[in-house]
Amino acid sequence: MDMINFDGLLIGIATFLIIGLFHPVVVKAEYYWGTKCWWIFLVLGIAGTVASLLVESVFVSAICGVFAFSSFWTIKEVFEQEERVLERLVSKESQTYLSGAKALIRIFKQKNWLRYLTDTA
Repeated sequence: MDMINFDGLLIGIATFLIIGLFHPVVVKAEYYWGTKCWWIFLVLGIAGTVASLLVESVFVSAICGVFAFSSFWTIKEVFEQEERVLERLVSKESQTYLSGAKALIRIFKQKNWLRYLTDTA
């Protein structure tokens, strides 16, 4: 054991950084372009795959492969991000309506209007 091999460790760090980079990219891409940007990640994934196959260095080839499959995974994540945003919007909207209804009930109770409404019916 003359020399320590850092290639695996460096590939792991690069993988971590690439995946970490793609998370905000997914959020921003979906925010600005919606799901229409999925083909960009497809092109990036294909380019990364081709680069991974053509590069002679095992280290660079591995990094290109990680980049390629992170790009492919991002296609799925862009569509799921759209669903998460819609779920959040629906949740906020329903909370707004619910809080409005609760406020109305509180006003009715304070003003004793509920008894007035039930007595006149």
